[in-house]
Amino acid sequence: MPIVKVIEVISSSTKSIDDAVHNAVAECAKTIRNIDSVYVKDIKAHVKDNKVSSFGVICNVSFRVDEP
Repeated sequence: MPIVKVIEVISSSTKSIDDAVHNAVAECAKTIRNIDSVYVKDIKAHVKDNKVSSFGVICNVSFRVDEP
């Protein structure tokens, strides 16, 4: 039976929320194999000079742990 581990990561983007989620997965994939899913826990937007300057997401990334 596979074991699934969940980590929490924070990511951001100046483009969009969607891009912030893609950035989170791309960064995790550099050191983690077998990523199964991403659950977006929270979304926020940073405002500068009365305009949205960047988007941030807090994600739970789930991945299967390799069996020995």
